[in-house]
Amino acid sequence: MAESTDAAASTSERYRVFAEVEARGMSATYEAWAAGVADDAAAIALIDELPSPKRQPNLVFSAARFHGAPVGPYPDFRDWLGANWSAVRATALSHATQTNEAGRCALQVPALAAIEGPIALLEVGASAGLCLYPDRYSYRYSGHPRLDPADGPSPVVLDCEVRGPVPPPVPDRLPEVAWRGGIDLNPLDVRSAEDVAWLDALVWPEHEDRRERLRAAAAIAASDPPRIVAGDLNEQLAALAADVPADATLVVFHTAVLMYLDAAGRQRFTELVRELPGHWLSIEGRSVTPGIRVRDDVDNESSDLVLALDGVQLAWAQPHGRAIRWIANP
Repeated sequence: MAESTDAAASTSERYRVFAEVEARGMSATYEAWAAGVADDAAAIALIDELPSPKRQPNLVFSAARFHGAPVGPYPDFRDWLGANWSAVRATALSHATQTNEAGRCALQVPALAAIEGPIALLEVGASAGLCLYPDRYSYRYSGHPRLDPADGPSPVVLDCEVRGPVPPPVPDRLPEVAWRGGIDLNPLDVRSAEDVAWLDALVWPEHEDRRERLRAAAAIAASDPPRIVAGDLNEQLAALAADVPADATLVVFHTAVLMYLDAAGRQRFTELVRELPGHWLSIEGRSVTPGIRVRDDVDNESSDLVLALDGVQLAWAQPHGRAIRWIANP
């Protein structure tokens, strides 16, 4: 998950919030690095050379790791960053946080269970398209039998803890996906070693399970590459949706994407997606998506995302797909 591009927040504030909210409990390395940057005037001066949207911790840290920054204490990272800032700066300027976590498919499946198939999946902010294959992965939802694709167990196995006053509607079979497509400002190609290396750098340091899953999911996608259109999601959405087969139910979905749009862009997207036939599955921060009434039963400091179907919140979702907490009476 990446933080929003709030130009009003100072770099120090952005990194402190990232340390205390985003990284805490998720990555000890990134928590230490972000907390260190927040109090380090020299590091902040370097990062402030970047345009505001490019200063986000996820992007700077991933660019550093793309160039070989060692995982370790903040003082070591500070020294490495100072010595290698030119390369890190260039990569931050030319790349984006396109985390493509296949584990997020575990958040899709319970929501898709209520939709009549076959399904046409259209992802906005698709990156390399690894989340377009929920039917090609295996799942272990806590308290439920393992769920495998129709043709047998997958090399990608997604574990998801299910919580809440009511259980998620975990199906006994995976959705039938008849069509899959996506939109991204800069699509990544799973057949490109450099693109996969960038995806690898976006995986947080301690998350070796996610790193292994990325490689296995990339191999699945490379054997049947998705169609991903380059461009702005608001400009491309209607045209790509028009290509969906008439006998498939359209599901437009996105995860931690709308935070990169300004308020007007978010509002426009919401209006566009509501005009399309089919369904809209959103998994975003609690204050990001217009028109969705968010339940107030989770601590405001939690980094859980709001999972909503057609604008109605169904659950709280851990950003990388590790847990889902269904809510009663949505």
